[in-house]
Formats: sequence, structure tokens, C-alpha cells
Amino acid sequence: MLYKTEYKSPIGKLLIVSNETSLIGLWIEGQKYFLSNLKENVIENDNIEILKKTKSWLDSYFKGEKPSISTLSLAPIGSEFRKRVWNILKQIPYGETITYGEIAKKIALQMHKKTMSSQAVGNAVGHNPISIIIPCHRVIGKSGNLTGYAGGIDKKVKLLSIENIDVKQFSMPKNKKV
Repeated sequence: MLYKTEYKSPIGKLLIVSNETSLIGLWIEGQKYFLSNLKENVIENDNIEILKKTKSWLDSYFKGEKPSISTLSLAPIGSEFRKRVWNILKQIPYGETITYGEIAKKIALQMHKKTMSSQAVGNAVGHNPISIIIPCHRVIGKSGNLTGYAGGIDKKVKLLSIENIDVKQFSMPKNKKV
């Protein structure tokens, strides 16, 4: 059985989904791949403990505090490759960024390969089912490009700003301004 609740955040409405014990999804309303990994019905229930803990974590995060990912039980659904990428995302410190290429190098080392495609990493990052908590917004393109965020670049900028990252140091995609 899966359960859901909503959370109103400074970047818009969030949908939070769990099984009985672990968080399996957190999506920004309207984001790309919204609910894409769920195959069963989801029941509205605000009384599931992990959903309450997730809301508390988000309250803390949006106040500019640095809540620890380890306080939440996470169980994202995805391939082993995607889970490897998401585990690296969980290690990116609050207020810091990493490039897709740097993640690709880490994955290549883990898998005992010479190289790994940055595009494959980007695909896994883009399909992260637990936005914000598994901090895919902290991943940038090489040369400091603010590229690719399933929730939208404007939301990525807002999340980085909450973490006191000076977004003016990054270059924006065409047709976007910081």
C-alpha cells in the first residue's frame, strides 16, 4: 500500500509518497517524470509517520536549516545504476555543487570502468524520485552551467539560493535569467 500527502513549499506544491515505513517519492507539482515510477494506487493519508517526518524535514530545510538526510528512511524505486547515482547525490553536502562529469567519474570507479557517460548520469539524476531530499538540484553542468532540473530551472535556482549558494556564479540556459 502506498500513501500520499501534499506540502505547500516556497517553490510550489509538493507531493510526498511513502510505503508504510519509507519515503519513495517527492515531486514538485508539474515536474517532468511526475509519479513516473509508481505502478499502484496511492491513498491520501496525512497520519503516516514517515510522511509527518518528511514534512518536518522540509519545514527545517525551507527555514534555511541543514536537516540530515539520514533522519529519513528513503526507498527510491529505480534501476541499480540509478540507485548508485542517487546515493552519490545524497553525499553532496548542503550548500555545495557537483558536476555531472564528476558524478560520472565516481560511478566509473565504483563499477570498475574507465569512463561513464555524463548523459547516462544526467538521465539518472533527472529521474530522481525524491527531489530536494536527494539533492539533484546541486548538480550542475561543466563550466558552471545551470542545466537540467526536472522541476524547472527557476526552482533549481531557488533551492540553491535557500542553501546560500551564489547562483550568479553559474551560467543560465538561454532564455533564462538568474
